[in-house]
Amino acid sequence: MAGGFVLVVGPSGAGKDTLIRLARARLAGDARFLFPQRLVTRPPSEHEDNLEIAEAAFAAGAAKAAFALHWRAHGLGYAIPLEAARAADRGRCVVCNVSRRAVAEARRRLAQRVRVVAVTASPAVLAERLAARGRDADGDLAARLAREAPIEADLTIVNEGDRETAAARLLAFLQTLHGDAAGLYPTDMQGR
Repeated sequence: MAGGFVLVVGPSGAGKDTLIRLARARLAGDARFLFPQRLVTRPPSEHEDNLEIAEAAFAAGAAKAAFALHWRAHGLGYAIPLEAARAADRGRCVVCNVSRRAVAEARRRLAQRVRVVAVTASPAVLAERLAARGRDADGDLAARLAREAPIEADLTIVNEGDRETAAARLLAFLQTLHGDAAGLYPTDMQGR
């Protein structure tokens, strides 16, 4: 995959940010990969390393197509900086956490190839993780857990055991993208 996006999706509490953080640490110094910080209309926390953007700035940026991708979820605005699309145009693999609702738009809007990694866990694990956050901005936890949007993914990771093992699956997938000039995935990487 010579330039493009790997969209990491899944329900709240699945561990998407954790897996991205671990993969980013292992790929530190590898210029082929970019892990941009999301812009979110809330302050960063220990659970999410985002850049805060004011609601007015988010709305203006969305209206002016100033983001590579943007969406609204849970009453908040989220965006991937435009520089990420430029990096993908220059051949980098851009890895980012996005809403499942944003995937169809990403596939339509982004000229680069888009791959999707779905991270999931059982409802009991998700509920436990969300409750442990204790973050008021998460809103109604039951509603978050009930929201299910099936998505066609290139790789599905069930993240319930050792997070290092789950991160290794993501890392192997990312490395395979750069090792396969045709952009096709080996059968064992489909991992559904």
